[in-house]
Amino acid sequence: MRRHHAILALTGAGILALAGCGSDSETPAPATPSTSTVPSADPSGRPGADPTAARPDSGLPPSPAPAQRAAYLAALNAIDPEIVNGQDDKAVSRGLDQCQSMKGEKDPTKRVAGANQRFIGPNHPNGFGPVKSTLIVAATQTNLCPAY
Repeated sequence: MRRHHAILALTGAGILALAGCGSDSETPAPATPSTSTVPSADPSGRPGADPTAARPDSGLPPSPAPAQRAAYLAALNAIDPEIVNGQDDKAVSRGLDQCQSMKGEKDPTKRVAGANQRFIGPNHPNGFGPVKSTLIVAATQTNLCPAY
């Protein structure tokens, strides 16, 4: 199992390194809307709250930076392309939810069980199983919430 973690960590590090080596001729990423045009994702419903900010009371980390997001999605696609299945935002949202559940849960078995329930796909309605779920947990922790 440790070999899987090492492979995943090296893959993520390689992707991060490549992401920083892009040329100036690349198409720039589309601008993200300002928080004034985006409805608040703050559970309190306060207008103008930054939906990408960390919510320490809920255990959610902040939304990932573009390089983190790309590395996370690449790691999930390397495990099984059906995990993301072309729904990048949904995969990131599930990852942030996984981070929230991992913050208070230190038992690796329960973390993997949570990922197996949370990450599903069209051909895997009951999850991806313990091996892939273990890799999902590692990818999530490495790329979205390393402090958890």
